This record gives sequence, structure tokens and C-alpha cells, in this order.
Amino acid sequence: MPFIDCKITKKLTDEQKEDIKTRLGKAISNMHKTESYLMVGICDGYDLYFAGKKLESGAFVDIRAFGAVSPADCNKMTASVCTILSDVASIQPASTYVTYEGYSNWGWNGSNF
Repeated sequence: MPFIDCKITKKLTDEQKEDIKTRLGKAISNMHKTESYLMVGICDGYDLYFAGKKLESGAFVDIRAFGAVSPADCNKMTASVCTILSDVASIQPASTYVTYEGYSNWGWNGSNF
């Protein structure tokens, strides 16, 4: 039950959003999760500031999952996220933050796991 929330400074085409979503669906296997329960949010044209300056090209990606997340899996996922954003939107890894959180309570389809 992962959710990947992407806040991206650049305006993206629908094709770029679809490509990011598709590639994240494959990358989530780094965390031993499947795309079949993956939800992705993409907010483009988002204002981000780093070191007191507005970023023209940057991203903040928040990854949440049901259950524990391991540092090793998160490290692999960060590499994948940075590659995807670099390939699809020309956003450099140095301008990308990725956070992770594992949850023991997660609701879906009218009840909690």
C-alpha cells in the first residue's frame, strides 16, 4: 500500500507525468511492494526553495508505505527516483529530496489493515 507524492517545480506534459508514474510503478519493487496497490500523486509547477533561493528545477518526493521500510530498500528507491526525475524531467539529484515513512495503520476500501 505505498503512496508516492511528487512535488515538482517544472510544468510537465501529460506524457511526462505518465512516464514518471509508470517508471515509479516499476521502481516500487525496490521496496518489496507492487504497482497493483501503488498510488502516485504528481503536483507540477510547485514552488520549492532551497538554501534560500527558488528552485527552477527541483523535486520533493514523499514515499509512504504500509509496514516497516528498510534503509537499504530506501537507498535503492532514492537512486531510482533520482534517475527517473533526471531522465524524464531533467531534474538533477542534487535538487531532489526523498523522504520515507512506514505506517502500522493504513486504511483502504472501507477498513484498515
